[in-house]
Amino acid sequence: MKKLTASLLVLVLSSPIVVAHAQQKNDTIQTKEIEGVVVTALGIKREKKSLGYASEEVKAAELTGGTTNTGNVASLLSGKVAGLQVNTNNNFGGSANLLIRGYKSLSGGSPLIVIDGSPVNNNTVAGSTFDYGNFLSDINQEDIESINVLKGAAASALYGERGSDGVILIVTKSGRGNNDGSWGVTLSSGITAGFIDKSTFPKYQTKYGAGYTGGFNSQLSPDGYNYANFLDDASYGPAYNSNLLVYQWDSFDPSSPNYGKPRPWVAAKNGPIEFFETPMTYVNTLTLEKGTKTSNLSLSYSNMLSNGLLPNSELRKNTISAKFSHDFTDKLHASVFTTLTLQDTKGRNETGYSDNIVSGFRQWWQTNVDVLALRDAYMNNGNSNFSWNRTSAADPTPQFWNNPYFQRYQNYQSDNRTRVFSYAQLKYDVSKNFGITGKLSYDDLQMVIEERLMNGSLPQVFGASGLNATSGYSRTNVKNTEMNFDLFANYKIDITPDLNVSGIAGGNVRRNLVDNVFATTEGGLSKPGLFAISNSVRSILPPDETYAKSLTSSLYATASFGFKNMLYVDGTYRVDRSSNLPKENNTYDYYSVTGSLILSEFVKQPWLSFWKVRGNYAEVGSSTTNYRLVNTFKARGEGLFDQPFFLANPNLRPQRSKETEFGMEAQFFKNRLGFDVAIYKTRTFDQIINLPVSPATGYRTFLVNAGQIDNKGIEVQLNGTPVKTDKFTWDINVNWSKNENEVISLNGNSTNYLLASYQNNVSMNARVGEAFGAIVGSDYVYDANGQKVINATTGRYLKNNNQVIGNVTPDWVGGVRNSFRYKEFSLSFLIDVKQGGDVFSPDMGYGISTGLYQETADYRESGVVYPGVNPNGNINTTPTSQPNISGRVDGYNAMPNIRFVYDASYVKLREASIGYTLPKSVLASTSIRDAKISLVGRNLWIIHKNLPYADPETGTGNGLAAKGQSIGSLPTTRDIGIDITFKF
Repeated sequence: MKKLTASLLVLVLSSPIVVAHAQQKNDTIQTKEIEGVVVTALGIKREKKSLGYASEEVKAAELTGGTTNTGNVASLLSGKVAGLQVNTNNNFGGSANLLIRGYKSLSGGSPLIVIDGSPVNNNTVAGSTFDYGNFLSDINQEDIESINVLKGAAASALYGERGSDGVILIVTKSGRGNNDGSWGVTLSSGITAGFIDKSTFPKYQTKYGAGYTGGFNSQLSPDGYNYANFLDDASYGPAYNSNLLVYQWDSFDPSSPNYGKPRPWVAAKNGPIEFFETPMTYVNTLTLEKGTKTSNLSLSYSNMLSNGLLPNSELRKNTISAKFSHDFTDKLHASVFTTLTLQDTKGRNETGYSDNIVSGFRQWWQTNVDVLALRDAYMNNGNSNFSWNRTSAADPTPQFWNNPYFQRYQNYQSDNRTRVFSYAQLKYDVSKNFGITGKLSYDDLQMVIEERLMNGSLPQVFGASGLNATSGYSRTNVKNTEMNFDLFANYKIDITPDLNVSGIAGGNVRRNLVDNVFATTEGGLSKPGLFAISNSVRSILPPDETYAKSLTSSLYATASFGFKNMLYVDGTYRVDRSSNLPKENNTYDYYSVTGSLILSEFVKQPWLSFWKVRGNYAEVGSSTTNYRLVNTFKARGEGLFDQPFFLANPNLRPQRSKETEFGMEAQFFKNRLGFDVAIYKTRTFDQIINLPVSPATGYRTFLVNAGQIDNKGIEVQLNGTPVKTDKFTWDINVNWSKNENEVISLNGNSTNYLLASYQNNVSMNARVGEAFGAIVGSDYVYDANGQKVINATTGRYLKNNNQVIGNVTPDWVGGVRNSFRYKEFSLSFLIDVKQGGDVFSPDMGYGISTGLYQETADYRESGVVYPGVNPNGNINTTPTSQPNISGRVDGYNAMPNIRFVYDASYVKLREASIGYTLPKSVLASTSIRDAKISLVGRNLWIIHKNLPYADPETGTGNGLAAKGQSIGSLPTTRDIGIDITFKF
């Protein structure tokens, strides 16, 4: 792995240096063109050379031009920005988590998303077994002109408490139209198909069938044949023998050709991989643009239709956007943007362990079961729950698992989402150097979520009471709104001919509302198949209602001093007042100081195009969520109330973070080769967390200000153009970043803070002295020489509990993008790399124990003599005892947890595209201005990974808990598509 990634970097770094120097004489470029103008906090445009902090811009062509439409803008940033880690998953319509410069908070944290200077909601719906996606997926990627990532505290300090984890600035496209004042029309259409990467799905053994031991069911049939071990959801049973006839689950299916008779004991022809379907995505977008001297208008409509890997899954999304700007006079300017997203989704996949079909395929399955026969059994028996996992020959009741087709078609969930984001801005230029801007933005998200459990299902926990039921229905209504009002003045003053100062001063008022209602049936459905709350067998509990409002008021100011266009010093200051903190602590401030020096103004060399050094210091803070100062109680009807498990704290203080950053950037050979390097150190303290308390208090946790996490790291961006001629261009972009963090302290003498609990007593933790995200579980026992100790009687390893056995934090992440253009042809590809970090796989622990995987096929008679020593120090010679019984040789019972902790490194061919633009000469006689066809791909090749049978990148969802384990995830697909674009 190290050799491979090192070779990739050497190739990228060495190529441009030689060729660029040879061709520098052909290029001319100015410093301003090299650095350009970028959008910074509050939508203010600045020359990038004046910035004293790290930021990185991704243009629309780099964001979307070389890949398939993922439906989620966040996932498109993978491998493209130094210091930005993108955690994706394979869930249908699922989420993608963004993390800048590592975890700074014990509660996780993600960057603020801002569109044209206005914050938007990027939360997720929590508390469900389904992944409902992060709300950034509501943004139409075709509306984006560029994305600028503000990485450090100094860059994001103007956004106050919400910018402590960095900021993702999205700039939307403005209407420009054709030069003659007519409408410009762009029509694009794309189709994408997904094909399972078989390295991310289990390879089953085909030597043994159903059971937990080597024998058949002890009961014989009346005609003397064996019964299969119906109720055992494992494949550690009798060896296959085509001459042996056995009564199996389909022998009791009246619609099956095997009904009433035994059949040969052989592995199934169609395993679970045949259960998956081919995902198809269709996207059509129409954009209308028109521009004049005083106005610009852009209208767009996008339609997406997609199905997932699992049967009965469908996502329909329609997005309408409009952006309008108009100059009423030379001084008065207005701009308005609005976007509406309507999304209907059916059949999201379950996540996690219980009731997840895919966790069954990965952990608890019989290799003698033909999945397509289960499809026929479902369809030919009135869509009933005819399961392979029957209790016995006489009892068809499912023991642990429903028929997977019954579960997908009858127990499906659905949700619909309506998202509106709008802003209106009015600016008045009082003079050339002074202006006043007022801006109002509104973000509204509403969802209706329905989950179903059809009559006849396997009993499972369902309903607000948490009791088992064989049927049920739940409904969740979600409403999140945010309103922001900004009023600020911008100024620029020339103090002397060589010294000027510019900046803004103003304020913000933000109002947030959360209004959620959750209601369920209790005890099942009274009338089968009628999914309504009123169709409840028992009296329903009062709905769980959440209504939370908060208000944050802010004042802010900036000052940017520029001296001779070579020395810049900036300062920012902001004060927030939050309704979520106690009165005596609810006002808090933060500031930043940055400086940059253009060294290329002093060093005049033909090979040096630009050279800058920069540095900054910033302090930021953050508040907490609603109603954590005084305990609140939930009504349960008839005068009953639920007491919360955590004790609120009326004396909370804001969380604080201090960061120092230094950087350097340069361009050589007329912008043919360049770099941008940043180093930083961050200290975050007074974190607001729930710590355990004695049960004698009547509570489980207590909300406190506690804990400190330190982060330090380095980020590197490289760009090069090895070849550039009139007909051929080769561009390379590289990013690499390394972040190290350490939990310095918690509260008092506390040394461990639980972040998430996993299967088999494994957990993810913040431990003092360790990096954030320590995986804790059982390790091997080692002797004084570091050899593993083995029980001399059983032949199995001894276990040492409560040990640090891994950590989710990667050593480094990076990406390499190559782009080629020859005449009308273009080619690009992106290599995405993550080195280090660990993942715990319950899938492997269970799947090996139950005999599913191919590596379990060869030791069931003789066992394994594991390398190591016995407690007396002698070399182990004892084979594992009882190898014919599940879990005696290997698996979650036999082995310590560390056996199933894997290095989560990967190297991926993340994106690739080949495009052809029709020559202008071909289009001259038509109304088409531009036409392009592209073959695009995503996740085409996992070049390297260490986690067997799964993608190390995929988690169960968007939350922090999803980062440390691989459990029940869908296989990764290689997505290949065709995009066609016409411009009129």
